[in-house]
Amino acid sequence: MACTQHCCGVTAKTERYRKVLWIAFTVNALMFMVEVIGGIRAGSVSLLSDSLDFLGDSANYLISLFVLGKAISMRAKASLFKAYTMGGFGVWIIGTTLYQFFYGTMPNYHEMGVIGIIAFAANVLVAVLLYSFREGDSNMRSVWLCSRNDAMGNLAVIAAAIAVYYWQSPIPDLLVALFMSYLAIKAAWDIRRQAVQELTE
Repeated sequence: MACTQHCCGVTAKTERYRKVLWIAFTVNALMFMVEVIGGIRAGSVSLLSDSLDFLGDSANYLISLFVLGKAISMRAKASLFKAYTMGGFGVWIIGTTLYQFFYGTMPNYHEMGVIGIIAFAANVLVAVLLYSFREGDSNMRSVWLCSRNDAMGNLAVIAAAIAVYYWQSPIPDLLVALFMSYLAIKAAWDIRRQAVQELTE
């Protein structure tokens, strides 16, 4: 039996979304490896924080692929899991930043800047691919917010590298890490609120 135009349209959109998610997963997994190595070499807490963000996003994309096409309740539950993960990530950044404030060393601003630019380009690519899916359910919204926050975080890392160079101080690196924790916690709150609404409707 031939499907209706609406049915075919939904299926085509779902398949496009699936392809975009696979691209996003691949990019984020590769950037995790680049940033975790670069963050350790540079001694930068903001780069290390961003590397774990890439790792978390990779897991989020896999979860989104798993629940794609399933019932709204299952997608909402997956969004709740991702929201709690993002919130926990934000809290972890705060703890790491406090540790680095007392025991950390001066980060390598050159490596911070170069890796930050590469990461920004990767996240802009993913964000552009996901832009048309940003107004979907809580699961789609969570994926878009992750990519948007990553791009904003990368710009902050680049700015921190410049500030570390001029001021010869690790404080800008720590401030950026705190900013990234704020983005993660705020996004987690927004996603959780929408997911709970979807579960109660």
